Amino acid sequence: MSHLDNIPSTPGKFKMEKSPYINRLRLHSSLAKLTFWSFVFLGLILIFFFRSPSSNPLPSDPSRRSLRTSSWGGPAWEKRVRSSARVRARNGISVLVTGAAGFVGTHVSAALKRRGDGVLGLDNFNDYYDPSLKRARQALLERSGIFIVEGDINDVALLKKLFEVVAFTHVMHLAAQAGVRYAMENPGSYVHSNIAGFVSLLEVCKSANPQPAIVWASSSSVYGLNTKVPFSEKDRTDQPASLYAATKKAGEEIAHTYNHIYGLSLTGLRFFTVYGPWGRPDMAYFFFTKDILKGKSITIFEAADHGTVARDFTYIDDIVKGCLASLDTAEKSTGSGGKKKGSAQLRVFNLGNTSPVPVSNLVSILERHLKVKAKKNIMKLPRNGDVPFTHANISLAQRELGYKPTTDLQTGLKKFVRWYLSYYSGGKKASG
Repeated sequence: MSHLDNIPSTPGKFKMEKSPYINRLRLHSSLAKLTFWSFVFLGLILIFFFRSPSSNPLPSDPSRRSLRTSSWGGPAWEKRVRSSARVRARNGISVLVTGAAGFVGTHVSAALKRRGDGVLGLDNFNDYYDPSLKRARQALLERSGIFIVEGDINDVALLKKLFEVVAFTHVMHLAAQAGVRYAMENPGSYVHSNIAGFVSLLEVCKSANPQPAIVWASSSSVYGLNTKVPFSEKDRTDQPASLYAATKKAGEEIAHTYNHIYGLSLTGLRFFTVYGPWGRPDMAYFFFTKDILKGKSITIFEAADHGTVARDFTYIDDIVKGCLASLDTAEKSTGSGGKKKGSAQLRVFNLGNTSPVPVSNLVSILERHLKVKAKKNIMKLPRNGDVPFTHANISLAQRELGYKPTTDLQTGLKKFVRWYLSYYSGGKKASG
């Protein structure tokens, strides 16, 4: 025990002589405390740095290795950017598509290009899921004349350069960290992409001249723990059941802020369980197909009291039509040089199928198309962010966008299985 511990806490019981020795002790004690807290703060900074998705990740987290921006710039690069973004239709638009190598991004980019719009993609090709699938989508788009710039949406210098080279009329913002369950493993990646990345993009868009109109991907997850169905855009969205949902809800509030302050035209789209060819391997219909074909058992969740878990599965072609209609009906932003000059359009739409299907029915349909019986493992729905059901009210999108989904789950899964078997059979990749 230190002799300092013997000093009484009650004044007047002990009188200490002032001496250089005691003063030195106080000085040494202060320096020791200062040094200790300096190391603590330095340690916290280092921990944050190494855990940040934008830095070099630790070996134990291989799923975020690709959050980097490759080299860009130069005359040849700028020529590719301009060529890809060149409008060829008489009344076409020029669109920057973020997340262009993603599932929805690939389909939206291809549809825009087919009708003569200018399209430039942006994607960081991270390996949250198999990057080779993203590269295959990239090759598919390149054959259509679409260039995907490899970079991160948090790279403000890159975003500014793109807007210097091309005066985009619209932005289709689909880049995001997807997945409900992965948020429990790597929460920082959701903040990095879905919040910081969105703000980075909006900061550049607000200062662009002219400002583009922005359509962006929100999510049906924002409805969270709502029990009222079908979900309407007027329903409460302040009860998120996952961090992913919370970041998408935050995105909607951020959109409102930039619309209000800077006059940006913003349209948020709440997608409901999108599926189809070139889909995401982390989605149930995709990994169910993979495991059924391999003879592995699949886990089917049930809600409390043996309730049904159901999803409003929406086929990719229907989602694409909703995205294009949103772009076509988006009004111009009203700001210039970062200053608002009038009120601007602010919208949110549900894009779903309006026909929730139990997950058990999804499995039955896959069994028929694959001609293989699934080995099923029934388990209670865990508390990992998943909700028991989703069901979209699409009346607003029908009225304002002319949105009308036409593909049922039976038909859509048949198309997905055909693509899956073609893409993965013997390592042969599908061409479309």
